Amino acid sequence: MFSSILRIADLARNRRRSKLWEEDRALGRWGEDVAHRHLQREGMTVVARNYRTATGSAEADLVAWDGDRLVFVEVKTRQTAEYGPPDRAIGDEKRRAMLRAASDYARRAEVPPEKIRFDVVNVICSTPPAVAHFRDVFSARSLASRS
Repeated sequence: MFSSILRIADLARNRRRSKLWEEDRALGRWGEDVAHRHLQREGMTVVARNYRTATGSAEADLVAWDGDRLVFVEVKTRQTAEYGPPDRAIGDEKRRAMLRAASDYARRAEVPPEKIRFDVVNVICSTPPAVAHFRDVFSARSLASRS
């Protein structure tokens, strides 16, 4: 019952956004709504959405707790999977930006680096939406070795 109410609220919010925002921005935010609900169903607690560093140089779409792990989630949304999975659009620069956002948030929350994880959620528009959650997709060490 409660999940039906949330789904209706998400649809209403998305309808309003699609009238006011550019199509890509509204689609991305809708994907974040879907990913947020998906993570909650998996037992994760979302504590922040669209977290930005003070300088605005980096952003984390979702920040959640999964047990004792602080998880930074990049959400990639597409209308179709025609051109491959959405997460293929995440390059090294985006990973570095996620790392900057994670470092900033973790420092403020006093969470040690070994308790941080990076996940990606793919959302494909369909009825119902197709959601794929990939856990622990990269580490800070893997980025350092590419630099």
